Amino acid sequence: MPKIERPDLHSSSSASPSVGSSGDLKAFSEQELAEALAQKLAIAPNDWHRLSANRAVRAREQAAAALVYMLKDKPEEALPRLTQAIGWLNKTLKAPPCPTHGEKRAKSKES
Repeated sequence: MPKIERPDLHSSSSASPSVGSSGDLKAFSEQELAEALAQKLAIAPNDWHRLSANRAVRAREQAAAALVYMLKDKPEEALPRLTQAIGWLNKTLKAPPCPTHGEKRAKSKES
């Protein structure tokens, strides 16, 4: 399955919602809240190796990204992310090897 890119989480809002109570949520649009959730659930580059095979983390990340696209009325972008979230949950997907580790293996075999 092809790699699914993360949505542009900064395209329409300049600040992430900072929520202190449920009343504060009304100040933000659904899209802003979904973008904040997707940003919060996205795996940070420094956590990638540790979390890339964690099925629950990957499913949450993809489902949140799908929600962003659904709220932007882009079902063609949401559907593959929902499919990936399901794949992580039903164990039909697994993390691909890290590209940089593959390069190291190839170089060591050449030597």
